[in-house]
Amino acid sequence: MTLRRRALIATILLLPAVLSGQSLDLTIHNTGLSIGDSRFVRGVRINFRDSRLREVQGVNITIWTPYSPARGVVNGAAIGLPVTGAREINGLGLGILGVGTEGDFTGIGVGGFGIGSGGSLRGIIVGGFGAGSGGNVTGLTIGGFGAGSGGNVEGITIGGFGAGAGGNVTGLQIGGFGVGSGGNVTGITLGGMGAGAGGDVKGFTFGGLGAGAGGDLTGITLAGIGAGAGGTVRGLAIAGVGVGAPRIRGIVIASAAGGEDVEGGVIAPFYFKIEKNGRVKGITVSAVNHVKGDQHGLSLGLVNYAWEAYGWQLGLLNYIRDNPSGLRLLPLVNHRWSGRAVEQ
Repeated sequence: MTLRRRALIATILLLPAVLSGQSLDLTIHNTGLSIGDSRFVRGVRINFRDSRLREVQGVNITIWTPYSPARGVVNGAAIGLPVTGAREINGLGLGILGVGTEGDFTGIGVGGFGIGSGGSLRGIIVGGFGAGSGGNVTGLTIGGFGAGSGGNVEGITIGGFGAGAGGNVTGLQIGGFGVGSGGNVTGITLGGMGAGAGGDVKGFTFGGLGAGAGGDLTGITLAGIGAGAGGTVRGLAIAGVGVGAPRIRGIVIASAAGGEDVEGGVIAPFYFKIEKNGRVKGITVSAVNHVKGDQHGLSLGLVNYAWEAYGWQLGLLNYIRDNPSGLRLLPLVNHRWSGRAVEQ
């Protein structure tokens, strides 16, 4: 029998199975090779587009994504020529264009354009353009343009343009333009332009332009222009232009800085301000120290101003509103000369 005739016979045998949505199974007790839309295979399964899949233990090779809703679990390797997917993949997911699951993905996933999951992603995930999950992400995630999660992120996340999460982030997060989280961030956060979170930020945070937190900002914070928090800044905060928060506990270095309740050290060459009825405790160094409240500690500047002082002012002009008349504005040195208070 010629080779051509053998190929023709094989095609005739295979065609009805493919057209009927079934499969040609060259298996023994479901172990071996299956061609078509089989339900369960232990070995190698080849199909154009899955609709009946229940489980593959081995290798599942497809041409296109499964019909929605995706069914079946691949335990082993899911290979897409050019795309592939399943309800869940445990092992290796490799697609020339992309890989996707409606449920969880666990293992190593590589998608030429992208890789995504409606559930959680766990393992090493690499998407040429993007990588993301509607659930949580754990492990190493790299997206050429962006990487993100609708849930929490733990591990290392790198996005060419941006990286973010709707929940909490723990670990290392790097975004070419920006990095953000709707929850809390703990670890190392690097954003080419900005880095921030809707909750608390703890660790090392760098924003090329700005860094901020809706809650507390704790640790070492570096920002090209500004850094701020809706709660407390703790630790060391350095910014090219300004640092501000209702409460500051630590060391702040910026062209200008301010808050309502500050304890620690502040170096602000141009301007430092305490809001009305606030307080500062520690050392402040600025051209202008403007304290509309209580000053505890040492104030160094060209002009020092305070409503009440429980420390010392050193500068060209030093004003303490609580002092007796004639002692309120003094050159070089001033401090609290009496206990008399004036109305504010």
